[in-house]
Amino acid sequence: MVGGLVVIATVLGAVSGVRSSLRVRTGSRMCAGPPVERNAAPRRAMLRDAAGLALGAALGAGGAPLPSLAAAKGIRASSQGSQVNKDPQSLLRLGLPIDCPAARAVQQDLEELRGNALKSLWSKAVSNAKSARNNLASKRSALLAAVADKNKEAAQPLVESLGVKLDALEAATETAKLDDVLDKQNAAVSALGELEEMMIAKYPFEVPSEYKGLPRLYGRGTVVVTVRRGPDAEEPKFNVDGELQDKIVATLVVDGYNAPITAGNFIELCSKGFYDGMQVQRADGFVVQTGDPRGIEGADESKPVGYVKDGRLRKIPLEVFPQGASAPLYGSTFDEEGFGGAAATLPFQAYGALGMAREEYDADSASSQWFWLLFDSDLTPAGKNLLDGRYSNFGYTVRGAEGLRAVRVGDIIESTKVVSGMDKLAYE
Repeated sequence: MVGGLVVIATVLGAVSGVRSSLRVRTGSRMCAGPPVERNAAPRRAMLRDAAGLALGAALGAGGAPLPSLAAAKGIRASSQGSQVNKDPQSLLRLGLPIDCPAARAVQQDLEELRGNALKSLWSKAVSNAKSARNNLASKRSALLAAVADKNKEAAQPLVESLGVKLDALEAATETAKLDDVLDKQNAAVSALGELEEMMIAKYPFEVPSEYKGLPRLYGRGTVVVTVRRGPDAEEPKFNVDGELQDKIVATLVVDGYNAPITAGNFIELCSKGFYDGMQVQRADGFVVQTGDPRGIEGADESKPVGYVKDGRLRKIPLEVFPQGASAPLYGSTFDEEGFGGAAATLPFQAYGALGMAREEYDADSASSQWFWLLFDSDLTPAGKNLLDGRYSNFGYTVRGAEGLRAVRVGDIIESTKVVSGMDKLAYE
């Protein structure tokens, strides 16, 4: 088998149990399309014959890309009711280690309001706004009681500000002006998210001592990634929904509450400029992947495929967190630890979700290669996401994700700037 890092996707529904290893990086520094294993032809034939699916692009044979992955069951709240919650900001709020029903009630009102406004269901949006305001008023004491002692003084004015924002939001919904409503909803829900994070009194678990010396992020950080066209690009600009752009700028929230080592590793490498100047090494409609240091102009092809520290390739463990567990699992998948079918605290169900690539048969082989998942729930039934619990999700793209579909192999990571989170990086 050709060496490289893979993402495993499972096609369910058409035929059960048929698996396709999606290889995201091989020994070549640039590839025209996703490479395949040397013995992949029989697998391709089996998949085409058994499932009747066009898997060509995913397996390097041309054609339609593999269907993306849908949500795991059991997500605690959804801005779209029974549908898949694809909102990265919502998923980040739900991923916070807090237990405050009062906050979740206000959050659900605000998220349902956004969904109803987008569907022009204005009477329902008005009801959501009233409910959010009433919940804040009636549950104010419970909200403040849930705030950590060290944050109570700062929380008081924040709750007052949230109340003002909810009043403005209710007034906006009465006018049924979508842009104004979405702006005010975003302001309110952002304030609520800030209040929810104030409820975390201390870091919720201890990272196993065997990983001492690896970077870990005790909280969250923000990274802005800028991508420019590569020198061999067919088009000089990115076409994003008909708008031509010189660069793609994506804002990432990296989550150390749920994946501290994976998030810490990424924040550290970004802060060192490790990815700057690196080529995008896979872009096939399923993932956009980079991180192989050989993907820099003039790089030595014999170099290791990850980050080298003190002369050795640094590897980090698989880090996956089942909902309801007290801490992440390390070095094992959900299935291996008896959590098969469980939902993840950070599910791979938002467009631009962040994942660490690794070798197919070695859970603890991740180093520096990572991917954006180009998630599309419409192509796969809900509950069939088999990335959750098998690959480390360490955050989401919260701004600029729509530009990722325009990125191509050979485009350049111009910069990765850590905007926040360096004060939460540790090496204990």
